[in-house]
Amino acid sequence: MNSLADFIAGIPKAEIHLHIEGTLEPELMVTLGKRNGVSLPFPDAETARKAYNFSDLQSFLDIYYQATAVLITEEDFYDLTFAYLKKAASQNVRHAEIFFDPQSHTNRGITFETVIRGIERAVVEAHSTLNISTKLIMCVLRHLSEKEGLKIFDKALAWKQWIAGIGLDSSERGNPPEKFRNLFERAHEEGFLTVAHAGEEGSAASIRNTLDTLHVNRIDHGVHCMEDDTLVAELVQKQIPLTVCPLSNVRLKVFESMKQHNLKAMLKKGLCVTVNSDDPAYFGGYVNENYLEAANALHLNRNDIIQLAQNSFTASSLSTVHKQLYLDEIDRYASSRNA
Repeated sequence: MNSLADFIAGIPKAEIHLHIEGTLEPELMVTLGKRNGVSLPFPDAETARKAYNFSDLQSFLDIYYQATAVLITEEDFYDLTFAYLKKAASQNVRHAEIFFDPQSHTNRGITFETVIRGIERAVVEAHSTLNISTKLIMCVLRHLSEKEGLKIFDKALAWKQWIAGIGLDSSERGNPPEKFRNLFERAHEEGFLTVAHAGEEGSAASIRNTLDTLHVNRIDHGVHCMEDDTLVAELVQKQIPLTVCPLSNVRLKVFESMKQHNLKAMLKKGLCVTVNSDDPAYFGGYVNENYLEAANALHLNRNDIIQLAQNSFTASSLSTVHKQLYLDEIDRYASSRNA
């Protein structure tokens, strides 16, 4: 195993920015549509994949929410989740922190119980058969009101044994973090891990506002932090994780090309950056493809890959003991490849 691609394929890693609805591959979408009698604008998987052509975050979200219409039964959510976990395990993802968007489903008349039971059943099976651990993070849709978010938060409390964290996603523009101040105060009171999307569409100021207002444990995306040296210094000093999604950033025109991505610059600054796939069915690759395309375009070396893999576990919400076990595994893996 001498190539960088092989090295990336084999290194143990965590994925901590992954929307389970964003793993809905066209083939499964068409299958579920037929199973549930849902009419889709795509006659087949090939046509659907060609339609995955986005100019910005909003144009992506439009088709993303349309596709979720096929998810109706507990079995659908099980199939969706287990398909992702099987793929992730095949790429040596050892731990995944999975976002799910219940409002995308409850607003269609699907019960919270249907969503969470299907996802959890897949998670339990994956733990015993795929050598992968997981945590679930329930995201609140920021284009909706805080009142609506609080309603879904109250529902989540009944399933707290299965939900590790609360996140904030969807359209960043026009939906500042201040809008969800009360919800995140409650999340902290209940002891949840807290995360929020910021600095993808928004500027460095959006990241600053998110940290100051919501006091989250980590920032999802965060690539625009590099606009503000003071913010970067604080993020480095506090080692606040940034869950970067390279292929997503290029597909949604945050960067015009992978060569323009600032991942390597962020890494060199000492930021706790991680590599993730975001919505892999839509953006052309799972976590290994994100590592590899970034590595090829930005000339990342083995030490950079090791650092990113280490960061993925350090930035996770695993216990200190479990983090160290994975970090030791990375060390053994890297040593064995240098022998």
